Amino acid sequence: MTSQSQGIQQLLQAEKRAKDKLEEAKKRKGKRLRQAKEEAIAEIDHYRLQREKEFRSKQTNAMGSQGNLSAKIEEQTKETIRNLTSSYHKNMESMMRKLLSMICDISPEVHPNFRHAI
Repeated sequence: MTSQSQGIQQLLQAEKRAKDKLEEAKKRKGKRLRQAKEEAIAEIDHYRLQREKEFRSKQTNAMGSQGNLSAKIEEQTKETIRNLTSSYHKNMESMMRKLLSMICDISPEVHPNFRHAI
């Protein structure tokens, strides 16, 4: 009987060692999966940052030329407004005189199509 109980004890101990090894392997597998997930996330973040940097670079190149165009258009508009304003101030006085002379200096005369009734 003791040999049977020793055999059973050995089997139980072997089963316990196998169970411990299995749990240890599961823990290692879980740890490795977490580590792989963290590495993948880090790699994805690095790739995303790299692509965003490239996008911003291309965007500034494309938008930079548009920014220069808008600045040029803005400057041309301001220059045109300055020219029109100076022209207005320069010609205002003479135009006012011409208008007033046309309105105030009336020379009454008969229209050429008017017929006198006889």
